[in-house]
Amino acid sequence: MDCRSIQFCDRKSRIDYHQLQELFRLGAFWAKDRKLEDWEIAIANSEPVITVWDGERLIGFSRATSDGIYRATIWDVVVHPDYRGAGLGRKLVETVLSHPRMNRVERVYLMTTHQQSFYERIGFECNSSTTMVLYNQPIHNSMPTPALQSQESLGA
Repeated sequence: MDCRSIQFCDRKSRIDYHQLQELFRLGAFWAKDRKLEDWEIAIANSEPVITVWDGERLIGFSRATSDGIYRATIWDVVVHPDYRGAGLGRKLVETVLSHPRMNRVERVYLMTTHQQSFYERIGFECNSSTTMVLYNQPIHNSMPTPALQSQESLGA
């Protein structure tokens, strides 16, 4: 495969959401049914967001969330099936990890269920100590929800 025309980009404004949706439909069973409007929210709240392009064709994507120093999580690593096996997945993850928002983080988490050996080759380790998850559902009870106030409104 000729990779000379492949470019990595960290500009969210370049993302073509229709191409993104198609990339996930083809290459990511866990996210193939996500909606465009949900992608827009997820990407707006993620940093960094890295895309991989072959000319004008979106062929790779990953995003992360991070506090910039202590913890970060990598989400949604995907490479188009036609481009797998050329080292782009590894380069994509390394690009996320080297981003200024990520490169000082003490601990980077990764959510995956099928590609553990791929990530182990990059340096990730299995971690059995953080196995809790909350499947957030709307709360329907009679208890009043406490109101949240920002520090600004409290005069701080």
